[in-house]
Amino acid sequence: MTHYEGDLRSPEGARFAIIASRWNPRITDTLVAGARKTFAENGVAESAVDVIRVPGAWEIPVVATRLAKAGRHAAVVALGCVVRGDTRHYEQVADGCSDGLMRVQMDYGFPVANGVLAVERHEDAEARAGGTHGNKGEEAALAALEMSHLLGQLP
Repeated sequence: MTHYEGDLRSPEGARFAIIASRWNPRITDTLVAGARKTFAENGVAESAVDVIRVPGAWEIPVVATRLAKAGRHAAVVALGCVVRGDTRHYEQVADGCSDGLMRVQMDYGFPVANGVLAVERHEDAEARAGGTHGNKGEEAALAALEMSHLLGQLP
């Protein structure tokens, strides 16, 4: 029986991209810092990480698609923060972003780590951006590293 499992080694010469929303910057800046720190701690040079800023979470999937098509990155980390409001806008943006990111993965066989927070309150986002629940940017960068390594092993 063959066993495949990724680890946190970056593939030789790999580039990674962080696509981050500018909306809710106090949260998203912390997520980006966490992802960059995690890449650095796992041997990925700062020069091998591209940070791309977009207006909001809604715009992240189209950039992920462009990067997947270009084939220059081993994986993408998607970071953003959508906070529930009084309208359906929250569901449209959060669900649309998540569905779009999954579509990129499925259409291109390209790892996209979803670190886009969809939360009820700003306090919930703070807890997931370096607070009591860790840093989702760090978690997403770890997932991107592992998936890029795993996909490189698969037949």
